[in-house]
Amino acid sequence: MEFTRVQELVAEHGTPILFLSESRSREAYRNLAAALPGVDLYYAVKSNAQPQLISILETEERSFFDVCTNGEIDIVKRCGVRAERCLHTHPIKRDSDIRYALDYGIKLFVCDNEDELLKFIPYKNEAGILIRMSIQNPGCLVNLSQKFGVAPEKTYDLIKKAHDMGLCVKGISFHAGSQNENPLKYIEALDYCKDICGRAALAGINIEIIDIGGGFPISYLTQVLPIASFCQPIVEYISRYFTNYRIIAEPGRVLSGPTMTLATKVMGRSLRNGVWWYYLDEGIYGSFSGKMFDHADYPMFLGSMGGERYNSVLAGPTCDSIDVLYENISLPLLEIGDVLVFESMGAYTVASASNFNGFPKAKIVVVE
Repeated sequence: MEFTRVQELVAEHGTPILFLSESRSREAYRNLAAALPGVDLYYAVKSNAQPQLISILETEERSFFDVCTNGEIDIVKRCGVRAERCLHTHPIKRDSDIRYALDYGIKLFVCDNEDELLKFIPYKNEAGILIRMSIQNPGCLVNLSQKFGVAPEKTYDLIKKAHDMGLCVKGISFHAGSQNENPLKYIEALDYCKDICGRAALAGINIEIIDIGGGFPISYLTQVLPIASFCQPIVEYISRYFTNYRIIAEPGRVLSGPTMTLATKVMGRSLRNGVWWYYLDEGIYGSFSGKMFDHADYPMFLGSMGGERYNSVLAGPTCDSIDVLYENISLPLLEIGDVLVFESMGAYTVASASNFNGFPKAKIVVVE
């Protein structure tokens, strides 16, 4: 978004403000759909549950939604999403959560242990199960197999146990890690799936679905592979070994991340021990929560980067000393009221923002 346009919108709406681009949202979805032909994309609502974004994606061809909680079910329901387009992916659920999802009409659930399977025995004629397999990936931004998933060598045993309980095992799911820049991790997981499916077939268990999860990377301060190039080896492997299966994915960041731009103002400044501290009206407890919880850094833009530069710190507005965004950065001298713009602010930002210290969350405005 051009800086002059940002200034016009800031003058109209104030700051902090997140601009949600409808065109970027559609472009992100269509680019991923083109990169993964034949794969059904279940948008991970947890990455950004804003109704405005869900309503945009809801109108895209063959879009689906990955929900984890009753609250997320309520959001997609209000956006007009039909239950048959939803998958419940939280591996740990209360009985009331299962019933809530079934009452809405969701039929597909994820499990990763025997105790969780036992919860589905009363609903075995209503629910299909995906067994979640863990894929360790310490090289990604967030390793999502530390908390959930059964080890690959034990996945078939859990599938067999679920089948023997009378449950309807529909498939296998995995997650290669958030902001995963290594496409070969998907191949590693699919290789396990291939062997497991073979063993299941010999036992008379019909695996229909392979859920390759999310984790597809986006560019922040450093560039990543174009999504088509990143997905190419995944598509080739699927085409070779999984033509008779329904392949689904749970993309979050790759769809929501590029869609939002943040504008924030300098609300104060202070020269402290020779370093300029700038206090913004948005911080760690707001839209920059992704720096703490998601370990992400966001590209920053100013109206002008010319002139003499000084060692600087950007801090948030709250009274908490942890609310510091960037230290030891080189910036021109900023004035109170100057606008700073941060890109790629759509994923795991507003989703985990709070009203700590009484500061309101950033306003969201849909733009082109």
